Amino acid sequence: MTIRDIQERLTGPFVPFKLRTLGGAEIHVPHREFIFLTSRRVVVANADGYVNVLAPLHIISIEEARPLPAS
Repeated sequence: MTIRDIQERLTGPFVPFKLRTLGGAEIHVPHREFIFLTSRRVVVANADGYVNVLAPLHIISIEEARPLPAS
């Protein structure tokens, strides 16, 4: 994946999605406010305030996801 692929996903009406990594992890993006992109990194926060910092080359897919249940 490239940063551009993820930017395209964030354009227009937002639909929650998840990023799947080479290691098999699924990183949920429930709202566009939870993701930050730089030229070399993808930063995704969760509802508890923890973040995942990913290299775009380690992201193998973007999939639509159901919203996470409210805690």
